[in-house]
Amino acid sequence: MADQEIEVSEKQEVSPAKCELTYEGVYFTPAVDIYETEKELVLLADLPGVEANCLEVSLKDDNLSIVGRTASGQEEGESLLEEYRTGNYFRNFLVAEAVDQSAITASLNDGVLRLVLPKAAKTIPRTIPIASK
Repeated sequence: MADQEIEVSEKQEVSPAKCELTYEGVYFTPAVDIYETEKELVLLADLPGVEANCLEVSLKDDNLSIVGRTASGQEEGESLLEEYRTGNYFRNFLVAEAVDQSAITASLNDGVLRLVLPKAAKTIPRTIPIASK
């Protein structure tokens, strides 16, 4: 793995075809990783430049929405080169019935949002003990 090149991934703006935003400005789709364990789903979203007080995670009608706003850090003077576009973030997910929606937790650390979506008790695998006489 040490000799593999890192691939550069361009930021993708939120497509108007996927949703209709009522927010002003440019919104990007944050990169997300989702992991599953026996008891939960863990969602990690990259939101560079977003502080906790500028992040909104909401759940309504099985739709989990992430909206992150960055400070407008415009430097003085005319821009000669911009290799890193800044803007806000938006992502929406449909949460399945297998998730205990009342127990979802969120934390933000160094621009990475971590959402833990516990599975509902009825979907967690279990071993059924066998009684003998």
